[in-house]
Amino acid sequence: MKAVVLESFGDSNKAFSIQEVAEPSNLAPDEVLIKVESFGLNFADVMARIGFYNDAPPLPAILGYDVVGKVHKAGAEKGEFLMGKRVVAMTRFGGYAQYVKTKISGVVEIGENMQAYKALALATQYCTAYYACCELTNLFSSDKVLLHAAAGGVGTAITQLAKLKGCTVYGLTSSYDKVTYLKDNGVDFPIVAKNGDYHQQLKELLNGEKIDVVFNSVGGGTYKKDFKLLDKGGRLLLYGVADRLTMRKGFLGTVKLLWKFGLLTPVQLLISSQSISGINMLRIADYKPKTLKRCLEKVVEMTHSKQLNPKEGGEFSVEDISLAHQLLESRKSVGKIVVNW
Repeated sequence: MKAVVLESFGDSNKAFSIQEVAEPSNLAPDEVLIKVESFGLNFADVMARIGFYNDAPPLPAILGYDVVGKVHKAGAEKGEFLMGKRVVAMTRFGGYAQYVKTKISGVVEIGENMQAYKALALATQYCTAYYACCELTNLFSSDKVLLHAAAGGVGTAITQLAKLKGCTVYGLTSSYDKVTYLKDNGVDFPIVAKNGDYHQQLKELLNGEKIDVVFNSVGGGTYKKDFKLLDKGGRLLLYGVADRLTMRKGFLGTVKLLWKFGLLTPVQLLISSQSISGINMLRIADYKPKTLKRCLEKVVEMTHSKQLNPKEGGEFSVEDISLAHQLLESRKSVGKIVVNW
């Protein structure tokens, strides 16, 4: 089979090659083999390509968290009900290939009519958003929600879930070009982060009030700014450290990132009845497979019922994988980027 192989860290034009590799074999009883129709890109893929993602497999590696395709083989009888079915799946890497094996807990049937970009957005980005909004915390109609990277895949999903619950959403973006997209998706107050200090802009918009829930995918110094905006009883959820890309590789870059986060004692949280939570869906997939299954089934169901509406961020052929990565890394994209075989 063919696969997109990450051979070296760095520029996407030089990092990848399309190679013939062995088809996955030796399926475990709880695994299935999927013939891949399309795979999606996630920001963790960019981090892995640059060499900033510790969970990534060693080089040469096949990246990829989410695929759409048909189940080709099952490791045991409990997977046979999926044979021949068109599914979306969250994969533990290996998604950038014509065939991938993954655990049944990360596989849900989607039917023949769901568009690939919608399904691919569900496996990682909408699962992350649903876990954040509906399992790790809860949202209420009176909540004021602050959302970083609001035009990205997870940001798009969190906005839709927050608006279903009647929240007021303050959405950050790096570009004026994305403001219309944010408004169309439901963001009440789009804020262009380049337009001065977003912290000051928010303080002016809030007019003395504070934020109830923060969803932060950037980390670094933004974490401390967000914490200052958090109300009593507020919740701050971290699901990424995109700020790491602005720093040098290696130990010194990691130290700088940690320094920008600063120090916080549990007593501070106790006094203000606040909470801080981290989200890594790989850990959920590895150690809480039933939770992953529940989240994925729910977002597929909500998409079929039109409660959720994943957006397309760009469609590429596998030969243009470098261009797909460049678009995602540029932060000019909105919605889900899809690569087709």
